[in-house]
Amino acid sequence: MSKEYDERLKTHIANVRKAYFWIKKSLPEVLIDIPGVDYSWYIDFHDDSKTIPDEYDAYDNHLFGKQTKESEEKYLRAKLEHRHRNPHHWEYWVLYTSDGPPVALDMEYPYIIEMICDWWSFSWAAGDLFALFDWYAEHKKYMRMSKKTRKTVEEILSKLEAKIIKVRGPRK
Repeated sequence: MSKEYDERLKTHIANVRKAYFWIKKSLPEVLIDIPGVDYSWYIDFHDDSKTIPDEYDAYDNHLFGKQTKESEEKYLRAKLEHRHRNPHHWEYWVLYTSDGPPVALDMEYPYIIEMICDWWSFSWAAGDLFALFDWYAEHKKYMRMSKKTRKTVEEILSKLEAKIIKVRGPRK
């Protein structure tokens, strides 16, 4: 167990929470009322699977240990497991079949919110709340999302950017 990885994971989860609570306070209209859904539950358990030994050890070693071919293979497997265990990753919603191209299924709305908070957490860490939008613009071409999911993501990001500008002022 690595103190460095523990601290990194703790900081990441704290930044996901900051993103969520900023949205809850400043942009509550995107937290649409869905019977039985408590958005804070998704945030409270965000990335819990990274404490499971197969994920924890591989991520810790990848970030803070000595990389070998074997350790990198374990990291890639852990990354795959993490995405398969956590529906807040768009990759979770891609179905691969042996008889056709991959199919992107619609993400459930609460996971879209959690995914955006996850992405935005890195902006909080960097101290630039606008970094999310550049990151998304650069990476969206690699993301396989259904049309409905992509439209929802981009609508939320648009509202989020407009609200940040309203609350904090324009980009510098």
